[in-house]
Amino acid sequence: MENSGMVIDTGIFIEFLRKSDKSKTILASLPNDASLFVSAVTVYELMMGATNDDKKNDVRILLDGIPVLPFNEEVSVNAAEIYHNLRRRNLMIEFRDIFIAASAITFHLPVKTLNQGHFQRIENLILA
Repeated sequence: MENSGMVIDTGIFIEFLRKSDKSKTILASLPNDASLFVSAVTVYELMMGATNDDKKNDVRILLDGIPVLPFNEEVSVNAAEIYHNLRRRNLMIEFRDIFIAASAITFHLPVKTLNQGHFQRIENLILA
């Protein structure tokens, strides 16, 4: 599956959910015609952090209409390759970030993130 667009990392959504002035967020600054995607891992992270029903509903509303990239066998294999590469170079990052990056690489999409430092360590990953 090859697409044009970008994978939005968890931190971008968290910034949007937390800021009272949504117009000053990275998510709000993206072009209206941008094709946005979200990793299944990001859905997990956002729902894990939603500590009550209102927050869970906010996450559901925010993600409504954004296609979710599956965490399938190909993503899993790519994640393992990223893990081994980072470990060999002593540049490990959070497993969930590895999974998000593997999703983006598998589906040929760049990642939009607030965490440039970690994601820049991953070979063959394009940052939006």
